[in-house]
Amino acid sequence: MLLHRSLVAATASLFLSSLAIAQPVPAPVRPAPRPVVAPAPGQQPPAAAPRAPRGAACHNGLSFDRFLADLKQQAAAEGVSQRTLAEAAPYLVYDQGIVNRDRGQRVFGQVFTEFARNRASDGAAKNAQARIRMHAAAFNRAEKEYGVPPAVIAAFWGLESSFGAELGNLHTLRSLVSLAYDCRRSEMFQKETIAALKIIDRGDLTASEMIGAWAGELGQTQFLATHYFNYAVDYDGDGHRNLLRSASDVIGSTANYIANGLKWRRGEPWLQEVRAPQNFPWEQADLTTKLPRAKFAQLGVTYPDGRPLPNDDLPASLLLPMGRTGPAFLAYANFAAYTEWNNSLIYSTTAAYLASRIAGAPPMRQPSAPVAQLPLNELKELQQLLVRAGYNVGKVDGVMGQLSRTAVKAMQIKYGLPADSWPTAELLARMRGPSVQAQPAGLLMPAAR
Repeated sequence: MLLHRSLVAATASLFLSSLAIAQPVPAPVRPAPRPVVAPAPGQQPPAAAPRAPRGAACHNGLSFDRFLADLKQQAAAEGVSQRTLAEAAPYLVYDQGIVNRDRGQRVFGQVFTEFARNRASDGAAKNAQARIRMHAAAFNRAEKEYGVPPAVIAAFWGLESSFGAELGNLHTLRSLVSLAYDCRRSEMFQKETIAALKIIDRGDLTASEMIGAWAGELGQTQFLATHYFNYAVDYDGDGHRNLLRSASDVIGSTANYIANGLKWRRGEPWLQEVRAPQNFPWEQADLTTKLPRAKFAQLGVTYPDGRPLPNDDLPASLLLPMGRTGPAFLAYANFAAYTEWNNSLIYSTTAAYLASRIAGAPPMRQPSAPVAQLPLNELKELQQLLVRAGYNVGKVDGVMGQLSRTAVKAMQIKYGLPADSWPTAELLARMRGPSVQAQPAGLLMPAAR
């Protein structure tokens, strides 16, 4: 799920999968108490994994075997049984290929309208609505208990795994322990590995069942292991929290995570399409700027059909995912749940827009003319120029995350251009000139990419 999360933003193949409705797979019947489980027939643990490099620097030169022994000891200290450690042992192997994928991942870079056309289409909304009807009891229960609308849950469910059709095909423990030994995000993945062991110890999944995405996400809404352990609920009453096979468990657990992990506000909106006038003060269009709807109404913002906004104090931000000539939305407090689920602005906006479509909103207006987009090499050049001017844009990769958008807005204000955070050829031409001056460090505005 990464969603929520930096991990998922990098897995574009998952985003581009079909939204066709998958048939539910019946949950397996397990004996109780659960014995130590050997690899299932036809599902052998990978044997020929590449050897780990000698002595990772971040682990004081410990070999992988020594590191793994310490990790197991830590897991045992946190309550993981020896039986679970023995069951998991065939899968706790190092795989350099997983580490290579993590280091070489490409951040998803489509523009919003292109991504939304593929992933938030009429067909996607109708498929999700059919899924809500299919599991109406679980969706209604989740909304009553957690305050999360069915459309919100279904949008994540469809985007993350096409309702269970795309779960990944790699052993979770192998992925997690390999990334735990690697130095890039070692501490995070050590916690995730132990959480996965706790899931096994609790009886929710066996080690051999733990198959998922390459970075260790699990289940039909792609939870990190820590989120699985902390937020998964047994909604079908079988005594297990199975997010791989139980649609009811997926629905209840996703609602629990959104409500309690992402702090969803019951009864409040998340995203609504609007129309902004050409004379709007574009510097006010930013997720960090919150104004009452009454103020946006005073500034000329209306619903797409020209109807006035409510004259109330509900705070919102004007979101322009493609600048002032592209679609415009009011993003409410609940939109933060989307950016927390996955900090890619394109993904989070698409997920929120898809949820609105599932809930009955009409399709968004298409731009009257194609929105000009700089090619990747020029986006990278612009980021380099922003860095030279004293701004922190994160990684110079041509992907305009929040840091880059913040820096673009600042330079647009400097040059007297419409400050809508959208990188343009005019801004790039201005910055190629000799007049760019480094900004004082105190003006740098850190934000999540």
